[in-house]
Amino acid sequence: MEKRIKIVYGLSLIGLLTLFWLPVAFAYETVDVSHGGLITGKVTLLGEKPSPRVFALVLYPFGPFCKKISDGEGNVRLKEFIVSKDGGLWEAVVAVKAVKQGKPYRPEVADFVATDCMFHPADVADSEMFSVDSEGQMRHEHPNVAILHNHQKMNMVNRDPIIHNIQVFQNEKGNIILNTPLPPAEKIKPGVKPVAYEPRGGVLHYRRGRRISQMICGMHEFMQSWGFVVNNPYYAKTAKDGSFTIEGLLPGTYTVGFWHPQFKVYEKEVTVQANKATKVDFQFNADLVRRPEYEKQKQFRISPATPQDHMLKEGDDRLIID
Repeated sequence: MEKRIKIVYGLSLIGLLTLFWLPVAFAYETVDVSHGGLITGKVTLLGEKPSPRVFALVLYPFGPFCKKISDGEGNVRLKEFIVSKDGGLWEAVVAVKAVKQGKPYRPEVADFVATDCMFHPADVADSEMFSVDSEGQMRHEHPNVAILHNHQKMNMVNRDPIIHNIQVFQNEKGNIILNTPLPPAEKIKPGVKPVAYEPRGGVLHYRRGRRISQMICGMHEFMQSWGFVVNNPYYAKTAKDGSFTIEGLLPGTYTVGFWHPQFKVYEKEVTVQANKATKVDFQFNADLVRRPEYEKQKQFRISPATPQDHMLKEGDDRLIID
């Protein structure tokens, strides 16, 4: 049976009373939307795509195990912007705000896995994790955005044979709300019937107006995943070409939010008509991306490769002790 770490939010975590309101019932009513309209469009990145963040594996425990996602030179290059040739931005979130009536809404438990030294939504296919570059090399592409549902559970299972450490931050506030070791999942012994997993754990209660969280491994900084919280069924993540579609909206004027982990939430007012498609495009400005100061260093403190001729050996003339 796989061992799962339950990510627990709200009142079940001691000390979080100052971070969250008590759960507030959200009144959402399912009604007929047979004459509903839809919102469709494309999200693009304007300007020069920011360079990947670079992490030298030699600086992290169990570095050799993580080499599957390396660049072949001892580094993990975290691509936070996957952009198509015409600027389409993958994994931006488009969400309609404060919808009270519409198509059925079935909030889902958020299941994550730690695999190959990366956090991924559990339903992400291998084809979305890796791609082949122009030189025929397999490269890791990290799907790092998940949709979370307010007042619902979130679970994590570690499929790697090494220990990780999961830390969850409420991004808008800057508070860490979970910090716990994430041991490897237990393997099923031959001849032993698997035991069905019964979802248990805490419930995600986000303070009103706050919708963003970030998940990072305390042992491997490049293991990162983001979550955007919704409370109605009208949302979408953009495809690799930046396109999106949100269907089944009752006629009316709505506030639509556009978000990517490296930007704030931007909003537009959109009017939807019955049985019609409303086209809404949005551009994020790459010039607004700001990297932390410590990532602007030109050289690594330790070479990713750590070649032997850079190491001091006994008898080396460069090793002088007065």
